[in-house]
Amino acid sequence: MNSSVLVVSFSLTAKPKKSALHQLTKRLLKNYSKGVRPVNNWTEATVVYIDFILQSVLDVDGQNQKVTTSIWYRQIWNDQFLMWDPAAFDGINEISLSSDAIWVPDIIISELVDVGRSPYLPYVYVNSSGVVKNYKPIQVVSACSLEMYAFPFDKQNCTLTFRSWLHTVNEVDLAMWRSFEEVKNDKRAFMNDGEWELVAIPARYEQLHMETTDYAQIQFNVIIRRRPLLYVVSLLIPSIFLMVVDVMSFYLPPNCGTRITFKASLLLGYTVFRVNISDDLPATAIQTPLIGVFFAVCMALLVLSLAKSIFIVKLLHHNGKTSAVRHVVINGEHTKNLILEKIHEEIVLLNYCLRQVDNTNCMKIDWLALCYEVDKVLFHVYLFILVIYTSTLCSLWAVWSSE
Repeated sequence: MNSSVLVVSFSLTAKPKKSALHQLTKRLLKNYSKGVRPVNNWTEATVVYIDFILQSVLDVDGQNQKVTTSIWYRQIWNDQFLMWDPAAFDGINEISLSSDAIWVPDIIISELVDVGRSPYLPYVYVNSSGVVKNYKPIQVVSACSLEMYAFPFDKQNCTLTFRSWLHTVNEVDLAMWRSFEEVKNDKRAFMNDGEWELVAIPARYEQLHMETTDYAQIQFNVIIRRRPLLYVVSLLIPSIFLMVVDVMSFYLPPNCGTRITFKASLLLGYTVFRVNISDDLPATAIQTPLIGVFFAVCMALLVLSLAKSIFIVKLLHHNGKTSAVRHVVINGEHTKNLILEKIHEEIVLLNYCLRQVDNTNCMKIDWLALCYEVDKVLFHVYLFILVIYTSTLCSLWAVWSSE
């Protein structure tokens, strides 16, 4: 009876045995100093391997010259202070440690201009040979020299440069975890259903010389191309339709009063169209995109078309004052008894008026024919300008879209 009570009381007061994982973590971090670069020989450089996978392009801001991207970023390096024998700790070959408790390289992105909404991951993986793996998704807001002149057939090349902020190449060196060719053509994680298409991600290693020291850096060039279909359908095609209707309006007779009204309505409609699409056009501080020039020239051509029609109408009515019929009054003695003489005078006057009206109609017909010829010549000049301008733009956009 007493022995059983002693056994029970001993089992309740005995401390539970710590797990092998807990013992391993305590042993690794017991005398660890996270402020010291993890090498036994201080002259030996710590090589940090970089891996980069582009997931999506979130935003391209041409006005502020910055791009927001989502990437999967990996850092791998060897920590000589975090090594153990797996056989001594129940075969544990890999554990997770807090990234705040160990040394982490100060690798930054040189083009970073803002902190994105990146999730905070507090742990890294460490294996028994001391290899540390720091995997994390990052939302990068980086500066980029954006070329918007060819919009919506533009292609952008944005650089992301990874380098140590403090350590020289003799202390922290960089290397690619995968080959340059593999990284360049890796598109498996990219979200390919958005506005931007991933072309390639070429990379290169270089050493940046500053003052008397060298710094290692790896530069990734994210080359993306815009898909233009949305903007062609919503911006270019409606504008082209309005210009075609304006050209067809020249087949209305010049002396028809509805031609000017019709062209004025087209100009008003195009103005409303320009106001509605202003938010879809990229804003740049240095140069206007070619599509903006396209819209401005289209509006100028509509104004020119309206001015030409007004000029033709003015020509048609220019000869109006000269066609007035002059009335001739033949004075003579009017006697009630000379009825035959009165009839003769009326016949002479009627004959004279008919000749004047016939001459005036002939002048009007000749003037109208002249105005028609002038209208035809101006129409051909207008059409020639429109065709040359359209051909130039289509050629430029075709070249840019095929690059």
